[in-house]
Amino acid sequence: MPLPTLAESAIIVGAEADDWRAAVRLAGRALFESGATLPGYSDEMIRMIDEHGPYVVIAPGLALAHARPGPDVLADGLAVVTLATPVVFGHPHNDPVSVVLGLAIKSAETHLETVAELANVFNDSSAISRLTTAASVAEIQEILGNAS
Repeated sequence: MPLPTLAESAIIVGAEADDWRAAVRLAGRALFESGATLPGYSDEMIRMIDEHGPYVVIAPGLALAHARPGPDVLADGLAVVTLATPVVFGHPHNDPVSVVLGLAIKSAETHLETVAELANVFNDSSAISRLTTAASVAEIQEILGNAS
């Protein structure tokens, strides 16, 4: 199952966020601006972290913010936010976070498959540091292997 296309409008490079909630909101805004979600999806992603803890911090420096498929998801979407200053999510090993991925999946059936596919990208141990230092949208699209 291929990853959702990474639209230019879904990438924010060198953003500033005061805390993890602000960083997740940036990812949510990028998903909204790419047409994948309604604005309320940001609140759903934050609610999941409030409810379940910082499980979204899947590797050192990397968070994969997402929520369950629901009415706020219009289409499968992927967003990338790189942070100028890393933020703390409260993860015991993988904080602070410099890269926040936002993921919206319309179908419950493909949700886990897509998360697994995205995790495969990070089998390349240099991918997170390359994203952290990426200076352009094109560079981020290239790292994630689906530049359009």
